Amino acid sequence: MTPFAGSAHSVRSTDTLTRDALAVLQPGFTGTTAPDWLLRRVGEGLASVGLFGRNVADPAQLAALTERLRREREDILVAIDEEGGDVTRLEVRGGSSFPGNHALGAVDDTALTREVARELGRRLADCGINLNWAPSADVNSNPDNPVIGVRSFGADPQLVARHTAAYVDGLQSAGVAACTKHFPGHGDTAVDSHHDLPRITADLTTLQERELVPFRAAVAAGTRAVMSAHILLPALDAEHPATLSPAALHGLLRAPVAEGGLGFDGLIVTDGMEMQAISATYGIERGSVLAIAAGADAICVGGGLADEDTVLRLRDALVRAVRDGELSEKRLADAAARVRALARWTRGAGAGEGAVPAPGIGLTAARRALRSTAGGRPYEPLTTPAYVAAFTPLANIAVGDDTPWGVAAELARLVPGTETATYTGESAAAEGTPALIDGLLRAAADRRIVAVVRDVHRHPWMADALAALLAARPDTAVVEMGVPQSPPQGALHIATHGAARVCGRAAAELLTGRGPASAG
Repeated sequence: MTPFAGSAHSVRSTDTLTRDALAVLQPGFTGTTAPDWLLRRVGEGLASVGLFGRNVADPAQLAALTERLRREREDILVAIDEEGGDVTRLEVRGGSSFPGNHALGAVDDTALTREVARELGRRLADCGINLNWAPSADVNSNPDNPVIGVRSFGADPQLVARHTAAYVDGLQSAGVAACTKHFPGHGDTAVDSHHDLPRITADLTTLQERELVPFRAAVAAGTRAVMSAHILLPALDAEHPATLSPAALHGLLRAPVAEGGLGFDGLIVTDGMEMQAISATYGIERGSVLAIAAGADAICVGGGLADEDTVLRLRDALVRAVRDGELSEKRLADAAARVRALARWTRGAGAGEGAVPAPGIGLTAARRALRSTAGGRPYEPLTTPAYVAAFTPLANIAVGDDTPWGVAAELARLVPGTETATYTGESAAAEGTPALIDGLLRAAADRRIVAVVRDVHRHPWMADALAALLAARPDTAVVEMGVPQSPPQGALHIATHGAARVCGRAAAELLTGRGPASAG
């Protein structure tokens, strides 16, 4: 699709163009109250706002924030990246009350997935949020993926498809629009697009049979939005990442099913434009123009750039592109119309109305997701204070390092006096593994040890440290809170399939024999 603008006489007034340009932006801001500049731009046509962990203190504050935004524009789209599990904004400082996708996929009960998503949607709606940048429909076909992992329902396309559909249905039944991501599939990447441009070498047949299966299910389930990925698929477009690719957005996502497309007619949202995969190559202004021209309808920006200047730069770049003939006036107007159409849907969807609260569903799901493997001798539950050794990898940007994880807090609640310490790849490199483990053993003394790991298969330093610890203390219990790719080790091995707070609580219950959790 070639960007096209009509004659100068057909270009509409500056005010109309400006309103349309503002309408396609989904910017962020800093603080827990709406700044004056944001309210002013909402009055001028801005139709969406994105919220992040920095904007959230508690549900009452969040509800007051969204209510203030709606005094400026009743149908404003208020979006958030609330996947549950490892990626939480509602509970960024305490950890999520919901397990993430990988745990739900491990249980493989679509009714449970639907119920979890519905309760999550109800809580979002209660806070005035009506668009969730979730679920992740990525097939985690590459176990070394540094950014998806437990954010995926799993490695089987059909499993991911049925749970994606259930999640979309549950979330939207609470009146919150789902934004299925990261189209056309971020699971087969070894690079995090926050840092660089991932390249997927799969051919079109593989793409159709693997990556696209869950997205077709999401479209069939009625997902109101789809988020594009900043990934390069040469089989589809050798030059442009999917976010900027007419072949990916207009030619695949929008194209009729009869022509091999997905037939999607809802809102296409970009992933964060300040991510290096786009900003380092194209710049956010040029990238935003190319994205709208390629078929995107809404520009997500604000995770890293959260100021008025960013909004004005993107607004002006879009207006200028229309006036210079680089971007079709009609394409921009169509994108803005899709944003406003989704806003109208959220007003009529009855956000949260009639959704029966299910406050314990997240913990129930986390308990069901546990998988435990006993070592050679029967495991004796912890009854005295333990020592928790948390082998901690560097957090990816999507998860962030503000959200606590692990089992120590929940274990200390059940067994007061339990202590914890963090061990990192940096400390292993600086001290050497033998010295690191010697220090750990001295700190633990005669207490029982619980080793907590996260994606041990992706981190050689972690695997080495764990092996050395188990050689010295074979009675150590191991809790894997990432993707359980490595063989089970330890006197008791627990796979939680995620690092949400409720996953830690479920594991602590099993370690102590204090709760209803059981191996499944």
